Amino acid sequence: MSRASGRDHRSRYGRYAGGDPLAPPVDLAEALDAIGQDVMAGYSAERAMQEFLRRGGREQRGLDDLARRVAERRRELTRQHSLDGTLQQVKELLDRAVLEERKQLARDVTMDDGDRALREMQLDNLPASTAAAVTELSSYDWQSGDAREAYEQIKDLLGRELLDQRFAGMKQALENATDEDRAAVQEMLSDLNDLLEAHARGEDTDEQFREFMDKHGDFFPEDSQSVDELLDALAARSAAAQRMLSSMSPDQRAELEALAGQAFGSPQLMESLSRLDGNLRSLRPGEDWDGSEQFSGEQGLGLGDGTGVLQDLAELDALSEQLSQSYGGARLDDVDLDALRRQLGEDAAVDARTLQELERALRDHGLLRRGTDGQLRLSPKAMRQLGKALLRDVAERSSARQGERDVRLAGAAGERSGATRAWEFGDTEPWDVTRTVGNAVRRVVGEGGDPRGGVRLTVDDVEVVETEARTQAAVALLVDTSFSMAMDGRWVPMKRTALALHTLIRSRFRGDHLQLVGFGRHAQVMDIEELTALDARWDKGTNLHHGLLLANRHFRKHPNAQPVLLVVTDGEPTSHLESDGEVFFAYPPHPLTIAHAVRELDAAARLGAQTTFFRLGEDPGLARFVQQMADRVDGRVIAPELDDLGAAVVGSYLGSRGPAAYSEGGGGGGRGVWVGD
Repeated sequence: MSRASGRDHRSRYGRYAGGDPLAPPVDLAEALDAIGQDVMAGYSAERAMQEFLRRGGREQRGLDDLARRVAERRRELTRQHSLDGTLQQVKELLDRAVLEERKQLARDVTMDDGDRALREMQLDNLPASTAAAVTELSSYDWQSGDAREAYEQIKDLLGRELLDQRFAGMKQALENATDEDRAAVQEMLSDLNDLLEAHARGEDTDEQFREFMDKHGDFFPEDSQSVDELLDALAARSAAAQRMLSSMSPDQRAELEALAGQAFGSPQLMESLSRLDGNLRSLRPGEDWDGSEQFSGEQGLGLGDGTGVLQDLAELDALSEQLSQSYGGARLDDVDLDALRRQLGEDAAVDARTLQELERALRDHGLLRRGTDGQLRLSPKAMRQLGKALLRDVAERSSARQGERDVRLAGAAGERSGATRAWEFGDTEPWDVTRTVGNAVRRVVGEGGDPRGGVRLTVDDVEVVETEARTQAAVALLVDTSFSMAMDGRWVPMKRTALALHTLIRSRFRGDHLQLVGFGRHAQVMDIEELTALDARWDKGTNLHHGLLLANRHFRKHPNAQPVLLVVTDGEPTSHLESDGEVFFAYPPHPLTIAHAVRELDAAARLGAQTTFFRLGEDPGLARFVQQMADRVDGRVIAPELDDLGAAVVGSYLGSRGPAAYSEGGGGGGRGVWVGD
C-alpha cells in the first residue's frame, strides 16, 4: 500500500470530550433558585444567569474562578522565565571553545611560538559581543578538537532553535542531525514556501497539498488536513516567534540577529525562514505579529521554548476573553476546552464543560425564554419550579419552628372532581388505583417485559384523585413597594412570599382567586411575572388607600368567594388618592390619608374580609397604627422575621380556609400549625 493510500484510510483518534458518563446531571434547581433571587432583586434574567455562571454553585466552580486561575498561570509564566536562554547557551559554548583552545595552545610544544602568540592574541582580543565573537571565529583554524566541536555545536544549536521557533519539536528532532537531515529540512522549507505562494495566488490544489504532506508530513505532527489548517498552525507559531523577538531587549535582539547567520553554517536557512515568515504574515495578517511581553524571571528560555511560552500567553489571553463573556453574543460554548485543558489541567476543562451544559440546559429546557424585546425572562415553567422550591422552604421553616411534621400544603380535602394527576411529593389525596396500576403495566410492556410475571410500582406510576376545595376564597395580597422596603432589604423576601403564595393557590387551590397588588406612591395590580421582575422603587409614598380600593374591587368581582385580605407593609400610610385621581403625599402621615385608608378597610370588613397585617420592622408608630387597624376589623397582626415572612403569609392564608385546608391527623386546622402570634 502506498503512503498516500495509507493516509486516506487510517483512523483518527482524539481525546474523549463527553465528560464523565457516570457524573450526576447538572443541578438546575440550585441554578434556578439563584437566578430567581437575582431576578427578584432587580437583575434581568440574562444577567442573573451570567452572574450564577460566574459565581458557580455550592460544588461547582464558576467562570470567575477559572478566569482567576488563567490570570495566575499567565503571571507565573512571565515571572518565572527570561528570554535569553539561547544567548546564554551560545555564550557557554563559546567560553568552552575558547578555554579548550587556550589549553591546547599551552600544551602543544611543537607549535611555532609566533603562530601560538598570534592565536593567543586573537583569542585575547575577541569582541565583548557574543555574536561578534562567534562571527570572528567563523574562519578560525581550531587546534583543539574539543574546541572545534563546541564551536560547531553553536551553529547546530542556532539552526535547531531557529527551526524550533517555527516548527515545534524541531530542536529535539534535529539533535545530532546529519548533513542529509539538514538538506531534507531545506528541501521541506523550499516546498512549503512554494505551496504557500501557490495558495496565495489561488493556484494550489488538494493534490499538491497531499503530495507535500506525503513527502514532509513527519515535520508536522499536527496532521493538518488542508492548507488552511496548516497555515493556521504555522502562522500562530511564527507570530509568537515575532512577539518573542519584540519582547527581547534591543541588545538581546541585535545579538540574536547577528548570530542567526551562523545557523547550521548556512545563510540559506535564514533566507528560507525569512521567506516563510513573509508568506505567513501576508496570508494571516490577523495574527498578532507586533505584540510583546514583559518577562522578569531567571529561568532562561531557548528560542523554541520561548516561542511556545508566547503561544501559551496568547492562548491564555484568548481564554481570558472567552471566560469573561463580555462581548456581544457571548456563549459558554465559545470556551476552548482543549486550550483550557492544556493550560490548567483536566479539572478546569470539566468545570467549564459543566458550566456549558448548565447554560445549555437553562436555555433548552424552557426555563428561560426571550421576549419580544429580545431580552431573556424566566419562563412560566421556571416560575412554577421556583415557586415549588419556595413552598418547600416555607413548609420546612414552619415545621421546624412549630416542632410539627413537615406540612406539605397538600390542598383541600373536598369532594372528588373526577380528574387525576401525577403524584407529587407531599400529596395526601387518595390514589387512583386503576390508573396507577395501568400506568405500571404500560411501562413494563413498553420496556419489553411481560406483566403476567408481576408488576412492580414506581413513583412515576402513581396518580392521585383531584379534590375540589370546600370553600372558594378571593385573596388579595397587598405588598408594600415603597422605597423603605428596598432600602431595608425587604424587597426580595416580599417577592419570594408573593411567588410562594401564588404557586400554592395555582397548584393546590385552583378554585381560589388571587390578586397581587403593589402599593407605593400609588397602587397597581400586577401579575406574578411583573412583580418578581419589578425593580426597586425609590419614590416616597405608601398608598395603602389605593391598595385597599383595588382589593375591594377584586372582592366584589367574586361575591360568592370568601374575601381574604393580606397586607405586607413596613410603614404607615403617607399617600392617598384624591377624587380627581391625583396622589396626595405627606410625611408625617396626614389625618386625611389615615381616614381614607380606614374607610376602605371598613369597606373590606363589610364585604366579610378576613384581614391579616404583616408588620415588618420595629417602628413603634407603625406597630400602634397596624394594631389599631387590625382591632378595628377583628383582624390579626403578625410581625415575622424576614426569613419567616413566606411561612407567615402562607400559614395565614391556609388558616383563613379553616380545618379543610390542612389538618394534623384530623385535628384542628387554623393557622396554629403554621404561625405563632
